[in-house]
Amino acid sequence: MAYVTKEKLFTRRWFYSYSLIIIGAFILAAGFVFFITPYKLVPGGVFGVGIVLYHLLGIPVGLTGLAFNIPLTIVGIKLLGPRFGVKTVVGFVLTSVFIDGLTYLIGDMALVEDDALLSSIFGGVLIGFGLGLIFKAKASSGGTAILSQIVAKYTRMPLGQTLIIIDSIIVLLGLVAFGDWKIPLYSWIVIFITGKVIDITMEGMSYEKTIFIISDKYEEIRHKILHDIRRGGTYIEGKGMYNNSDKKIIFVNVTRRELSVLTEFVHEVDPKAFLTVIEASEILGEGFKPLESKIES
Repeated sequence: MAYVTKEKLFTRRWFYSYSLIIIGAFILAAGFVFFITPYKLVPGGVFGVGIVLYHLLGIPVGLTGLAFNIPLTIVGIKLLGPRFGVKTVVGFVLTSVFIDGLTYLIGDMALVEDDALLSSIFGGVLIGFGLGLIFKAKASSGGTAILSQIVAKYTRMPLGQTLIIIDSIIVLLGLVAFGDWKIPLYSWIVIFITGKVIDITMEGMSYEKTIFIISDKYEEIRHKILHDIRRGGTYIEGKGMYNNSDKKIIFVNVTRRELSVLTEFVHEVDPKAFLTVIEASEILGEGFKPLESKIES
């Protein structure tokens, strides 16, 4: 199955996608140049290898990234099919150009001096935000993401596990190269924060909750949801395991404020009710984020 997505040239969606890639690549590059590279941190990926070679041999980080990304993309297309489109190539080329361009302008100056931990945190935030924007444009970061897909195909290992193993090997490369145990420890902090920020960037901060309510007073609760909170909901037919009695389970999505109102009401009408509240990473549909906006982005 081909994963390449295509937009018509110079349409609003085309401009939106490439704007995300350009902005994301610049923010990603800034994260490396201002926070990661000066402290010799190696947060996986081909640019992690580039940081090692930069400090040992003086080879530009962006150039190393290109040297790895181009053949990996070619091999990936041959072995995996056309999953890596023009946007992916534009993404990693721009990132390499921005990294080396910023390095040329400011050198090895760290934005936060003498504080590797703070640099790890803010570097991870910028890298994660930049990658998140690139992913929202339906592009790939290239590099070890492609390599992990190749390895996973032939070893049958889970893709996520493969990526973690490859990036961890690159992190340990920093330990071998620089002989400092702090480097891999700080680098894993960067990787953890990067992953969290990518998720937040792509899915947004969650302010909504999903609730399952089991109560014999379901009609009163239904009236509260529809006419006071003004939300829709769904009845799910269930059966109690203890006495095998029929149950109606109310499924509803609400905001945090509405959760407080509904919880208080349910307690008033039926203190024996059973509620399960789940953090909803994203809710699409009427009354929340439109489904069309997800498809278009």
